[in-house]
Amino acid sequence: MSIVKQAALGLGLVVALAATAAAQQDSAGRFTPAEKHEVRRDRREVRQDRREIRSDRRELRRDVRQGDPKAEIRRDKRELRQDRRELGQDKRETRRDVRQAKRL
Repeated sequence: MSIVKQAALGLGLVVALAATAAAQQDSAGRFTPAEKHEVRRDRREVRQDRREIRSDRRELRRDVRQGDPKAEIRRDKRELRQDRRELGQDKRETRRDVRQAKRL
C-alpha cells in the first residue's frame, strides 16, 4: 500500500472516530423535555416538603409553649422526624434521577 493510501485511510479513520465521539458527547449532556419536566416537578415537591416541615416545626414550638399534653408533643415530634426522613429520601431520588438522565 502506498504512503498516500495509508495516510488517507488513517485520516478517514480519525475523522470517523472523532465524529462518533462528538455525537456521543452531544447527546450525553442533554435532557429530553420530559426528563426536565420530571426533575423540575421533583425539585418543586422537595421545596414544598421543606416548607411544610418548617411550618410543622414552628407549630410544634408553639404547642410546647402553650403547654399541650406530652403525648401530643411526642406524636408531633415523631411525625416531624418521619417527614424529615421522607424529605431526605425524595432528595436522593431526585439526585438519582438527574444522574440517570445524564447517563442516557
